[in-house]
Amino acid sequence: MSQKYTRAELVLVTIVLAIATFMQVLDSTIANVAVPTISGELGVSSTVGTWVITGFGAANAVSIAASGFLAKKVGEVRLLLISTALFTLFSFLAGISNSIGTLIFFRVLQGAVAGPVIPLSQSLLLRSYPPIMKNMAMAFWSMTVILAPVVGPILGGYICYNYTWSWIFFINIPLGIAIVIIGIPLLKRLETKPQVIPFNFISLGLLTIGVGCLQIMLDKGNQLGWFASKQIIILAIISVVSLTYLVIGELFSKNPTVDFSLFKSRNFTIGTLSVSLAYMAYFGAIVLIPQLLQEVYGYTALWAGIALAPIGIIPILISAPLAKLSNKVDIRFVITTSFVFYAICFFWRAFTYTPNMGLAEVVWPQFIQGIAVACFLMPLTTLTLTGLPENRLASATSLSNFFRTLAGSVGTSITTTMWSNNAALHHSQLVENINPYNPESTLTYQTLERIGLSLQQIPSYLNQQINDQSLIMSANDIFWLSGCTFILLIMMIWFAKPSQKVN
Repeated sequence: MSQKYTRAELVLVTIVLAIATFMQVLDSTIANVAVPTISGELGVSSTVGTWVITGFGAANAVSIAASGFLAKKVGEVRLLLISTALFTLFSFLAGISNSIGTLIFFRVLQGAVAGPVIPLSQSLLLRSYPPIMKNMAMAFWSMTVILAPVVGPILGGYICYNYTWSWIFFINIPLGIAIVIIGIPLLKRLETKPQVIPFNFISLGLLTIGVGCLQIMLDKGNQLGWFASKQIIILAIISVVSLTYLVIGELFSKNPTVDFSLFKSRNFTIGTLSVSLAYMAYFGAIVLIPQLLQEVYGYTALWAGIALAPIGIIPILISAPLAKLSNKVDIRFVITTSFVFYAICFFWRAFTYTPNMGLAEVVWPQFIQGIAVACFLMPLTTLTLTGLPENRLASATSLSNFFRTLAGSVGTSITTTMWSNNAALHHSQLVENINPYNPESTLTYQTLERIGLSLQQIPSYLNQQINDQSLIMSANDIFWLSGCTFILLIMMIWFAKPSQKVN
């Protein structure tokens, strides 16, 4: 048993830190489905409304990267509680905003203060548990990170349908207040001593500009036509130049804002790369599947979210026994199991997503993918942090979470771009088959005429059917690519050193 906490106190610590994490991850996705409602009520276009998401994401990415440095400067517990308190305040102010400019401003502030919460909750949780129970703690913590993006759209859709959009921000208030009130006395035993280290304003400025421009480029790239747009080119140049100077400067700094020396650890490098690539594919699917279900199959936002929800059933059932097993076996076997099931489920979707697909074809791959989810983040986190001293955990979790978050944005951008581009390609190929010299085309026209469509209605009907088929085929291309990504990750993970078994 930990010398810091009794068993009951450990349970409470886990709940407090898990809720803090869940609240932050939830807030990064819950607003996605609310953008049309917010834009309509505040009288702006959806293009302007998407800055509610982009502003939060850009500020959040910057603050996650700087979290390790800030934790050393302020103290881990103090920074976590201050961030949660400010996040709660800005949630309230975002909820009462009556203009899009005010809302975007407070969303940016929300993202900026939310950054430290996820890596610090992970670091504090690891430090609060004895070695034999760390995997158990990380298993429960990991479920909040993986499942919150699934819950977010469901909850956001329900709130916007039944209440006002302001409540997607107001729901943070009681949670934030509870975390701060309980956390002040409960977490003080985990506080780290603040270090007297100077602020490197040049590094912080380069980080803010470089990551901020990169995040905005990823969010707006598909909408603006990527490098056909001067705005995207300028953002890319600024981002590359800023981040290049940042990395060079940080490698030679005694007190780096972002500790890139962590990549000297083989496990940290392989673990961070693996979790980033895996999260890129996973998060891309979270964005793609609901859109596909709504655009092609006529699902509402709420029902699209419900169809994805079964992914959480298996992790809830097997996380505890899996954590115990992870103490006794080579953790790479557990991670391999995750990647195998991810690959199976993506290939499964590539075969079963057809125009006549029913709800069962959506639900079953989601349900089975729960095995992959349960075996994913906890083992990978354990492997990534293997061999690092306790005083570097905050910096390590900050940097790995930064790359994981950034990978989610990259995955979203790649997925949405591939989906639209490949759909256009499939559409042009399918249209080529509709001509007077194709017997199947002629037969289709005759069949549609017999069921009552006029010659003027048939082209419109066929175009809609081809559009739907093209979107499905494009989605299947992405599923194939995602499955192959996990196959490659299976091979890569075995280059890491095995984590130490705990008896």
